[in-house]
Amino acid sequence: MKVIGKPRRRVDGRAKVTGLTRFADDVVLPRMLHMKMLRSPHPHALIESIDVSRAAAYAGVHLVLTGKDFPASFGILPITQDEYPLAPEHVRYIGDPVAAVVARDEQTACEALELIEVRYQPLDTISSPEEALAKPEPRLHAYSERGNIHRLQAFQFGDADAAIAQSDYVFEDLFFYEGNTHLPIEQHACVAALDADGKLTLWSSTQVPHYVHRALARVLQMPASQIRVIATPNGGGFGGKCDVCNHEMVAGKAAMMLGRPVKICLTREEVFYMHRGRHPVLMKFRTGVSKDGKLTGMHLQTLVDGGAYGSYGVASTFYTGALQTVTYELPRYQFEAARVFTNKPPCGPKRGHGTPQPRFGQEIQLDKIAERLGKDPAELRLGMLVKPNSLTANWLKIGSIGLEQCIRTVVERSDWKQRFRKMGPGRGLGLACGSYLCGAGLPIYWNKMPQSGVQMLLDRSGQITVFCGATEIGQGSDDVLAAIVAEVLGVDPQEVRCITGDTGITPVDLGSYSSRVTVMMGNAAIHAAEKLKAMLAEAAAEELEVVPDRLQFANGHVSFDARSLTFAEAVVLAEVKFGTLGAVGSYSPPRAPGRYKGAGVGPSPAYSYSACVVEAEVDAATGWIRIPKIWIAHDIGRTINPVLARGQVEGSVYMGLSEALMEEQVFRRLPAKLSRALVHKFPSLLEYKSITSLDMPEVDTVLIEDPDPNCPFGAKEVGQGPLLPVMPAVANAIYDAVGVRIDELPITPDKVMRALELKAAGKPARVGPEHFPAVPYPAPIVVPPPWEGGDGKEAKRDDAAAVV
Repeated sequence: MKVIGKPRRRVDGRAKVTGLTRFADDVVLPRMLHMKMLRSPHPHALIESIDVSRAAAYAGVHLVLTGKDFPASFGILPITQDEYPLAPEHVRYIGDPVAAVVARDEQTACEALELIEVRYQPLDTISSPEEALAKPEPRLHAYSERGNIHRLQAFQFGDADAAIAQSDYVFEDLFFYEGNTHLPIEQHACVAALDADGKLTLWSSTQVPHYVHRALARVLQMPASQIRVIATPNGGGFGGKCDVCNHEMVAGKAAMMLGRPVKICLTREEVFYMHRGRHPVLMKFRTGVSKDGKLTGMHLQTLVDGGAYGSYGVASTFYTGALQTVTYELPRYQFEAARVFTNKPPCGPKRGHGTPQPRFGQEIQLDKIAERLGKDPAELRLGMLVKPNSLTANWLKIGSIGLEQCIRTVVERSDWKQRFRKMGPGRGLGLACGSYLCGAGLPIYWNKMPQSGVQMLLDRSGQITVFCGATEIGQGSDDVLAAIVAEVLGVDPQEVRCITGDTGITPVDLGSYSSRVTVMMGNAAIHAAEKLKAMLAEAAAEELEVVPDRLQFANGHVSFDARSLTFAEAVVLAEVKFGTLGAVGSYSPPRAPGRYKGAGVGPSPAYSYSACVVEAEVDAATGWIRIPKIWIAHDIGRTINPVLARGQVEGSVYMGLSEALMEEQVFRRLPAKLSRALVHKFPSLLEYKSITSLDMPEVDTVLIEDPDPNCPFGAKEVGQGPLLPVMPAVANAIYDAVGVRIDELPITPDKVMRALELKAAGKPARVGPEHFPAVPYPAPIVVPPPWEGGDGKEAKRDDAAAVV
């Protein structure tokens, strides 16, 4: 390898550090107008009337829009098209947009918003999952499965309850993971304009230009061929820009009506309102274990607070249980989940998408299991790892797995065996593991078309131009694309020009989510580059008088022994022989083995794995927690660029540590005498706490290479997986330090102090949820595991009601 695995400056690095990168809010066009949106002050209400006459007459205002201007709804998933660009008659959370003003500047637009008069009829507020279960009315959405229950699902892979009942030990635990938000440096922004041909162009800080393109066509009721979406470089996304957003639809409509460019950049407060962040999840684990430390069965129940709209919620709910089987051998597994609607900003995907919550619970429970069995937590995990190239109970195909080496690496580097349980009062170590997708096996809109495409052009100067719909959100996907092409063609990555994230000129890529880009875009890039390489080799072989297979492409030359051509010379020869040089490549994941209803969530071309050890210091007098060092090893398959990969791992550690210790997007009711409102408790960065660079510990990062044949050059994801073990490792380290269990996030000093007080009183030293409400889970879809002779399909049963 000449490029892959070598540390280097990322191809877009110069533009980033010199300020030349153009983010969405940097787009400025002639005659551009500015838009602001009026948002509901009520968490739940009907709109009785909207009077925009004063705002429309205000000096400098060009247009005022309301819900009546948008008859079509939208949503990111085909089964939850439940949002409108502007609410026509029903608002469901504080911040739900109801009107928009387009004016000569932002200040004028803000002043005009104050002139819009809206009369609301407040409705009862659904403030928690328990209330959603108990109150079917007022119903937030007519399409919900039952009352305010958005989604119910249940699966049984073998008789888990029987396996648990026959186990040597049974562990039952409740955990709670509070919701939190993404905190990208860049807020959401977009600019919409008509081009010279009257077609609509939208520049947006989105992670999913293809899906925004689809939604615009639906909402604006115009052919998709008349729309172009350009995903500008993102100043961070983390999943918060994976959804289709109201302001994108409204700006597009305004630009079409006015024939002038329209821009909006949300304030930080508005970003908190629109949210789409981590779902709060209550979890109940019931797990059977043999006396030699093997899992015999698990029954997991989750209750998910989805907020006011569907968003990615159906997938998010599946993900609270779908990946529990890909880390440790679990012969029997039952999973039940419910997502409910509440009058809070809608939740969506945040880094890890539905999997950090159950991973937090499982890894703490494993720590408890190890203590009961008298086993070292690391050795317990090593004894139950899934095998490479195997099928899980829920029919997920495991490829390569480097988790054993990850665990052994962090154990050795942290001196775990000499320090665990031996560091004295107030100091401790905690270990946890995690696993994640390398891209979802199925697209959001199911079809048989490729999930990623790449088009390449070669110029006779030797310049390589690569077109791909993948979105650069700061993670370095452009660098990955350039590196893969450069490796195949034997040139420097700086010779590759990447044009990405533009639905008008690039092949479709479904977006930057589910850690899919490296694997799917990378395989498509190899496909295209190999085609061009074959043409270059055939032309160069004639000149060098050698068979094409003997040629080497490296260091900007095409050569055999002492005979050599520059890459540009080879391109000229190939253009003479074949004409204008270009090629396309595409990628579709392998078909998943599961055939049951619901099997589409969880399959992936490969899975990445991580292990983490956290050192904690806890002040028993104050409950204050300090994390001096973290050791983390990530099974990356093969590293494309070590500099970028380490940055991704350390970014995950930062986010995980922040979620573990302080991040929470919580709400409070105002006193009844004031209003029925449910409001953000922490509505801005003045109150919403996240750790800073001063709080970051030393991070010892190791990249474990175990190349996976399904991945480009063996490279797996590194964007999300390293986050997962951090939070439970922190909780386990705190237990080692002061002997208290905090079974909920975030872990704050007051919770530590409460647990220490319980410990001093001789009571169970635990703080966490105490009750799991009755949830009307349906009869499960029954699928025999592979080792029970199943075929991956749900079992045929006489009781039709037993199959959802």
